[in-house]
Amino acid sequence: MSAETKRFMRLLVFFDLPVVTKAERRAYTLFRRFLINDGYDMIQFSIYGRILNGNDALEKHMKRLVNSLPPDGSVRCLNVTEKQFASMKMLVGLPLFQEKMVKTNQMLLF
Repeated sequence: MSAETKRFMRLLVFFDLPVVTKAERRAYTLFRRFLINDGYDMIQFSIYGRILNGNDALEKHMKRLVNSLPPDGSVRCLNVTEKQFASMKMLVGLPLFQEKMVKTNQMLLF
């Protein structure tokens, strides 16, 4: 494995979707389910993130994300290194259960 494929990073997805009509609520639900089924964890309401192993995985998950976008609303994504993500400060509140339990040095990739 090259050094590039061993580089862990996070893909963060921020979204603000309309939920006024029944069709909009369905699109929101389908997009949120896609994120959860694709391995994203909720960081805050409408902010989801997942860990990736290198740029190949980033490209793969970006394509999957683009293919699952809802028709309306605002969806943004941000790619940060694991070191940048780990330096995030919690100003108010407590870390989520999955943030306490699993860190990258504890993960096994198959």
